[in-house]
Amino acid sequence: MSELNLRLLEARTDFRPGEDVRGTASWILETPPERIEVRLFWYTEGKGDQDVGIAHSKRLSSTALDGSEEFVLTVPDGPLSFSGQLISLYWALELVALPGEETFRQPIVVSHTDRPILLEPIVLEPEI
Repeated sequence: MSELNLRLLEARTDFRPGEDVRGTASWILETPPERIEVRLFWYTEGKGDQDVGIAHSKRLSSTALDGSEEFVLTVPDGPLSFSGQLISLYWALELVALPGEETFRQPIVVSHTDRPILLEPIVLEPEI
């Protein structure tokens, strides 16, 4: 069985726009990959269609069956992490061995306050 892992510098999982996400990707694979990538991306969950956007992707230099490599990806200005009743937006780093479906995902938060923005429900006042 293959093993993929991401270890973030200082074990941080909260980042502000413009900050660098630094860490080490490591892997042990059963079959040689064509390429290995670290991706910084966001995705939505909730009602409606799921949206996904890749902010940055870094192709690692090694395609060995096992290895490790440091990476640096810069957090974009947005979108920011948020949580609401109908929809939430999450960020994550993902280590991917291609082709195939070997992945490892590390959730992170992108915010100015080190936590997701909590969206309050809108209460409409009845018209009189």
